[in-house]
Amino acid sequence: MRKFRWGTAMGRALAVLLAALLLPGPLLAAPQARARGPVLVVGDSLSAEHNIPRGTGWVSLLERKLQAEPSLARPVVNASISGETSAGALTRLPALLEKHRPSVLVIELGGNDALRGLAPAQLEANLRRMVELGTAAGARVLLLGIDVPPNYGPAYRERLRRTYEGLAQRQGVALVPFFLEGVALEEGLMQADGLHPTAAAQPRLLDNVWPALRPLL
Repeated sequence: MRKFRWGTAMGRALAVLLAALLLPGPLLAAPQARARGPVLVVGDSLSAEHNIPRGTGWVSLLERKLQAEPSLARPVVNASISGETSAGALTRLPALLEKHRPSVLVIELGGNDALRGLAPAQLEANLRRMVELGTAAGARVLLLGIDVPPNYGPAYRERLRRTYEGLAQRQGVALVPFFLEGVALEEGLMQADGLHPTAAAQPRLLDNVWPALRPLL
């Protein structure tokens, strides 16, 4: 029988494997210590810098905030589109997850669904599938809840609120109950259409998101 020599290539490979099995801590954890994945934001015009200067939206402010903190620094990908619905975003999401491989997925959708009169049950189904896809891809998920103008009636608005809260609870994901808290209906913080925040409102939007987003980073 040929005598086994540790100097051979196979011997060296076995030595590395044994070390990985026997040594605690960093060597075993190495496969998980990969570079941080980006934050992927999938939203509508509220996140797409609608009618405000480029680079002034809350997503852009988030990226600058992260880059200023070395322990949190990572890319931010803004895949938001003005007019986007939950159905449209759901169609785009698999390719976005495959391309960017995010560590955090932020979903800001529902306003256009509501304005089009989509039933909250259908919105919930679309959002649920997006959460499932994000989670399956290894991303931590944050939902940003929205509201609609009072003329939609209290019953519809309550169903919409429960859609986000119930989904977050059932799926075990983070939630900002009302993304436009402290911004909607505030003079100087909403554009003339009454639907879109101004540039001045963007830091407040980031303040609304940050407490829920920070633990996911």
